[in-house]
Amino acid sequence: MNNVTFSPVSQSVQTLNNTTVNRTTPFEAQKDFASVLKDSINKVNETQIQSDKLTEKLARGENVDLHQVMIASQKASVTMTATLEIRNKVIEAYQEMMRMQV
Repeated sequence: MNNVTFSPVSQSVQTLNNTTVNRTTPFEAQKDFASVLKDSINKVNETQIQSDKLTEKLARGENVDLHQVMIASQKASVTMTATLEIRNKVIEAYQEMMRMQV
C-alpha cells in the first residue's frame, strides 16, 4: 500500500519549524507564520483550480482521462477537508486560550 501524505501541510509545518527556531522577535515569527499560512492556502487553491480545469475539459468533451479528473477531484476534496479541519482546530485552540484565566 502506498503512503499518503498531505504535502502542503507537511511542507508548511516543516518550513515553520525550521524558520521559527532561529527567530528572536515575535514580529518575525508572526511574519513567518503568516507567509507559511498564505503559501499553504495558495497550494490548496491551486489544487482546486487544477480540478476545475480538468472537470471543465471533461465536460466539453476534450481528450482527458477520466481517472485523472477523478484523482484531481479527490486531491482537491482531501486538501480542502484537511484545511477546514486545521482551521477548526486552530479556532478551537484560540477559543480555549481566551477562556483561560490569568
